[in-house]
Amino acid sequence: MIRIAMVALALAGAGLAGCSEKTSSSEQAGQKVATVPVTITTAQGKHRFQVEAARTAAEQAQGLMYRTDLKPDGGMLFAPYPPEGGGPQAASFWMKNTPTPLDILFIRADGTIARIAENSVPFSEAQIPSGEPIAAVLELVGGRSAELGIAEGDSVSWPK
Repeated sequence: MIRIAMVALALAGAGLAGCSEKTSSSEQAGQKVATVPVTITTAQGKHRFQVEAARTAAEQAQGLMYRTDLKPDGGMLFAPYPPEGGGPQAASFWMKNTPTPLDILFIRADGTIARIAENSVPFSEAQIPSGEPIAAVLELVGGRSAELGIAEGDSVSWPK
């Protein structure tokens, strides 16, 4: 009986060791995460970020769910949006399974910010609409937009 309990404890410990909070879901799966430089030009100047690129439908569906390892100048760029193309469309995001508050920036085809949903509520399943057709979405750590003076109408650029 003691031997079974020891084996169970050892297995439980091994399982926990593989699920570190500091490890991204992509890293856990053994995938290399593609990143892209993003520049936001505001009235105060340029702000640079190095963000993960979500280009496919699967990457965009996963987004930043389960992530606790976000850096202040990191995030995720959903481009193109929608991933299958076809031109700008209205979008709706949610925070299901997302433990970190996010600023969600909805970006028009001309590269300007249409809407910023600041400090989106972690784990919420409430829909966060873009309000108009958009071509990309940028997710940043919650509060970064206000901290850096990023506003609707500011310009966002990245290598296409």
